[in-house]
Amino acid sequence: MILEYIIIAIYSISLVLIFLYALAQLNLLFNYLSAQKKEDRSPQFDLSKPAEVPFVTIQLPVFNEMYVMERLLENIVKLKYPKEKLEIQVLDDSTDESVETTAAHIKKLQEQGVDIQHICRTNRQGFKAGALKEGLERTKGEIIAIFDADFLPEEDWLLKTVPYFKDEKIGVVQTRWGHINRNYSTLTKIQAFALDAHFTLEQVGRNIKGHFINFNGTAGLWRKECIYDAGNWEGDTLTEDLDLSYRAQLKKWQFKYLENVETPAELPVIISAARSQQFRWNKGGAENFQKMTKRVLKTKDLPLRTKIHSVLHLLNSSMFLNVFIVAVLSIPMLYIKNEYAHLKNYFYMMSFFVISSLIFFICYWQMYKRMYGGGLVKFFNFIGMFFTFFSIAMGFSLHNSIAVLEGHFGKKSAFVRTPKFNIKTLKDGWKNNKYIKKKPSLNVIAEGALVGYFAFGMYSAFIVGDQGGDFGLFPFHLMLFIGFGYVFFKSIFSRA
Repeated sequence: MILEYIIIAIYSISLVLIFLYALAQLNLLFNYLSAQKKEDRSPQFDLSKPAEVPFVTIQLPVFNEMYVMERLLENIVKLKYPKEKLEIQVLDDSTDESVETTAAHIKKLQEQGVDIQHICRTNRQGFKAGALKEGLERTKGEIIAIFDADFLPEEDWLLKTVPYFKDEKIGVVQTRWGHINRNYSTLTKIQAFALDAHFTLEQVGRNIKGHFINFNGTAGLWRKECIYDAGNWEGDTLTEDLDLSYRAQLKKWQFKYLENVETPAELPVIISAARSQQFRWNKGGAENFQKMTKRVLKTKDLPLRTKIHSVLHLLNSSMFLNVFIVAVLSIPMLYIKNEYAHLKNYFYMMSFFVISSLIFFICYWQMYKRMYGGGLVKFFNFIGMFFTFFSIAMGFSLHNSIAVLEGHFGKKSAFVRTPKFNIKTLKDGWKNNKYIKKKPSLNVIAEGALVGYFAFGMYSAFIVGDQGGDFGLFPFHLMLFIGFGYVFFKSIFSRA
């Protein structure tokens, strides 16, 4: 019986943690809805007055971006802003032939009168954080705008964002990501679905109440003074953006989130690219939990509610570990439930997952409805998208759990960039992309085994107990079977 009690205890703890996270999401939903009723009266620069126009430096950190560099540069030089108050830095850590093609393109732009620099380092120390830090030393701007290689801001982007720095307390202005290839495939649709929730519910819900949010690594601006005051960029985690964001807010700098300013970008179109991005984000989140949690909790003048939201925010990626634990233990729990009648009361804990799922459903529906409109047809479309997203997100739980564990236990790894494809429609191909990882991860073998494991879980529903089976967990195991099956087969067959 000792083993059974251990399984029940671990399972229950994971369910409770997921439930607490769901309650936090529900609180963010209430915050978000209340934010829609508030009028933004933030002070803004009048950019028609030369004396109020701050000098802006645009930083473009890139690494082996052959397929999107021309598109990026052509887009950035179209940004409207007084030329005498704007410079562009291409922070190029590339190690392939893209260095030469980028240099040639930059030379042409310089000849056209564009203030643009091509900064190449001899090593990748600190990866993206190191490139940003080194570039910062050469900047003329007091405001620093940052774009990753796959982002395509609209021409008036600076005119919409820079004015908010009139408030001297503002250290960061962050915009909402858009998705130029949202409808390319099921994979891009579910990525967009998840990111939309983050960039509406979570960012607005935290920001409106003064809780900590994060600069998202791109499509935002920093006040240079804020970067230096917070300790500058550090490369000891894989999410340097989250790290600096928390250090800045602990220094009392305020962040401004602009939900209505959308910055289009390209989503990974192949699962190996999505896996590398997910791994970096989730491991970096766990690394920052280890780095920042004590600092947050020890800050005396920080409201308790902000501390709670901050800890749960830093634990965001660790929810995948809890989901994976619940998934794996759900089959032993099914047998324990039907074998030991005196333990029946413990299984009321299972209802926590149902309640949590319902909360997530409500939160995501509110975000979906705000972005795409309501109505019965949209609701049924949402139901299909939600369960597809939920299934595939659980299918990533093993991969992401490994990333989380590495982050918590301090295992260091290189910053693995997400390959860009320059793909918008189904007619655009990706199979000849030289940056694609050719071999699937060894984790894929375990994911394939889990497909069989959850198939066994569905079979078990028919045979456990003496009352003709127990189908309470059948839908859960079906979603896990579909999710791990999707991740496994795409990882094997969707390769160049």
